[in-house]
Amino acid sequence: MMQTNFLPLNIRRFQQRAQVETPDTVYWERLSKPDLLKEHNTIDYIDFSLTDPDNFVVTCSVRVQIYNLVTKLVVKNLSRFQKTAYGATFRQDGRLLAAGDEEGHVKLFDTTSRNILRLFKGHTAPVHRTFFTADKLQLASFCDDKSIRLWDVANEKVVQTYEDAHSDYIRAGAMHPLASNVFASGGYDGKIHLYDTRAENAVQQTLDHGAPVESMLFLPNGSVLVTAGGNQVRVWDMISGCRLLTTMAQHHKTVTCLRLGSDGRRLFSGGLDRHVKIYDVSTYKTVHTLTYPNAVVSLGVASGDQAVVAGMVDGLVSIRRMTVDSKPSHLKKIRTSRSKNVERKRPTPRPTIPQDVDHVVKDRVKGPGLKIYDVQLRQFNHKKALDNVMYLQRMEKQPELVVAVITDLLHRRSLDKALIDRPEHILIKFIDFVCAHLSETRFMRPLMNAASTVLDVFERQLVTCSDLLLKSLEKLSRTVQNEIQLTTELIQLKGAMDMLIGVSLEGDETRHRPTYVQPTRAPKMQPSQAAEKYVVFVE
Repeated sequence: MMQTNFLPLNIRRFQQRAQVETPDTVYWERLSKPDLLKEHNTIDYIDFSLTDPDNFVVTCSVRVQIYNLVTKLVVKNLSRFQKTAYGATFRQDGRLLAAGDEEGHVKLFDTTSRNILRLFKGHTAPVHRTFFTADKLQLASFCDDKSIRLWDVANEKVVQTYEDAHSDYIRAGAMHPLASNVFASGGYDGKIHLYDTRAENAVQQTLDHGAPVESMLFLPNGSVLVTAGGNQVRVWDMISGCRLLTTMAQHHKTVTCLRLGSDGRRLFSGGLDRHVKIYDVSTYKTVHTLTYPNAVVSLGVASGDQAVVAGMVDGLVSIRRMTVDSKPSHLKKIRTSRSKNVERKRPTPRPTIPQDVDHVVKDRVKGPGLKIYDVQLRQFNHKKALDNVMYLQRMEKQPELVVAVITDLLHRRSLDKALIDRPEHILIKFIDFVCAHLSETRFMRPLMNAASTVLDVFERQLVTCSDLLLKSLEKLSRTVQNEIQLTTELIQLKGAMDMLIGVSLEGDETRHRPTYVQPTRAPKMQPSQAAEKYVVFVE
């Protein structure tokens, strides 16, 4: 008989259910050690360019500076401010940049030439936040004079003015990411107003945050508004009548800034307690925490989570980039260096004196170790192989081992032979195992085939069953029916969601389609007369 090499059973390694380190912890620990930049005053605002993620703008004192993420150097220095500048933000295309100042002016800059293109005058107090609308044609300014103004970027004129929108300073605002006519404002009076520029009554809804509102933003689909104030972050559902979804109080001091990361799947909140909390948007639970040396007052997250930049109250700017190198490569280096050191320290063996022997036994080639069930499978004892893995301890602690043997028997088309003419307690144990693990996605396909094989076996035998075996078969039938019903409901739910998403996308394309056609090379915007005449006096 010719001897063949028999490979042991290949048992798949599944991910453990209980993990000490969550995927978010592993992911965010890839952020490198912070690179620190020092400015002369509090970092008021940080914003990343959507078109060029390597550039971010920092607003501090009388300067607005554009930094490069790789070199950590200033690319553009926009120092055309007589007094303190506030809230410099990029337009969606990255070509324009708007900032307010303490004089009550709103200035529009060309990011390529550093020229002032527009100078919007009309506010009588410092303008702390400025944001572009979704269609990029208008600019909203939120001011300490308790008013909000919408400016036409092309004509340098006021489109709409909302006087006395709040009873205190307005330090927060957010533009709807899809609808250019919808935006929100938050004031130090603790109130949140939602506006629709098309309606006669501009304020469509008023919400109460309960504390001075410091920051706010919409999620990418525009159906959820997140506000920050006091030590709380509140989430509002815009679709169901601005209902409060949840309140997150993970900070023990004032929350100052909000940002989105991971393409809108993660929410960042920075506070005066020197922490930046990262939340999962689907569950609104904290998944990770970043700690900084001082109070965080501004925050920026690059697209694709390439970097997290935080501005602090003492003028420090912390830049933490996402590293590409993974930990196993470093572990390999450590292991190789240790193995070399061990080989150096290993003593040299003494030379052995050869002696005359009668017979020399050749070195045996040690093959892979075979378990008992491997030996039984090798000898085609399928029933004994199945009995070997169906011990109670293995079935509870190593279900993947039992499934591996079942899968191998299915490939051999001999699972039915392993179940025919078996005692009832073996069949009941096998059916109970199938029922217990049928709902697990990692085992579902082989166990469904195993359940079908069980039915085929009883169809062939045509024998009477005991009450216990009949109850096990009824349990198997109920389990399969429940899985079929659950799958049907999930398919129906997926179909309904696909229909709603498709309708909403079609509606967005028709409703929010811009009324102008932008050429491939847009003409360069020229500075207005007011911007050309603006002069900064240096004392």
